[in-house]
Amino acid sequence: MKTQDANKDKLILGIPKGSLQDSTLNLFARAGYNISVPSRSYFPTIDDDQISVILFRAQEMSRYVEDGVLDAGLTGHDWIVENNSDVVEVSEMVYSKQRSVPANWVLAVPQESSVQKVEDLEGGIVATELLHVTEKYFADKGLNVKVEFSWGATEVKARLLDAIVDVTETGSSLRANKLRVLDTILTSTTRFIANKESMKIDWKKRKIENIALLLQGAMDARRKVGLKLNIPRDQLEKITQLLPAEKSPTVSALADQDWVAIEVIVDEHVERELVPELKRAGATGIITYPLNKVIP
Repeated sequence: MKTQDANKDKLILGIPKGSLQDSTLNLFARAGYNISVPSRSYFPTIDDDQISVILFRAQEMSRYVEDGVLDAGLTGHDWIVENNSDVVEVSEMVYSKQRSVPANWVLAVPQESSVQKVEDLEGGIVATELLHVTEKYFADKGLNVKVEFSWGATEVKARLLDAIVDVTETGSSLRANKLRVLDTILTSTTRFIANKESMKIDWKKRKIENIALLLQGAMDARRKVGLKLNIPRDQLEKITQLLPAEKSPTVSALADQDWVAIEVIVDEHVERELVPELKRAGATGIITYPLNKVIP
């Protein structure tokens, strides 16, 4: 019996186990969902009676969502493509274990390799975990390349075979292993996906959309801060001109009619330059604070 059938009163949610686990749990916490993972358990607890959580490897997630074992889950676009999964992509979630950038699957060879272009791999052997995508990549180019599945530590195999296809965010591992990139095969970000039949059930569809909205709000807030300050009323125009042009601040009257309070949300990197300028312009009582969610 499918989990979906056995838990009609629950939304079964898949959380990626492994490298994305901690950053995903942190994102959910910022979105307002507290998820606790008991030691050696694949069934975390969550402070929402309508949701049950299961840990699955990101590589498997899209298959279980397509099959209805899960109503929804988070996984990479790369694994959706690799598994050829027929799921609903509810939203794109650009976050990762290292930083908020997409991951790239790259074709790489050792720096000392005689291979200078993709066509030089004709008749060669390539190792990767992204098996089917890589096979299609070479087939589309009309190249006869044997693609072997790699169970991990793929960088090590670059000098045993002809090339590897591996995932990278910063490129640091490639540089450390003295590898040279020939091509980028696929660019991937995390996606919040849902089962097609689950999205036909009104309360589950609404719940999934609510989760997506709050997660997106948590991501949008990661690099922003709230900013409050008091200014003389006669300096209002001058000081608001210092604020980012696209921002419309909230202006509130204070008990002293000669002063007003301003509140605005700004990018974190802007705030560190802006605060000293505001102080020099006559602002007082300047407060900055972190944000959990920013909902447009």
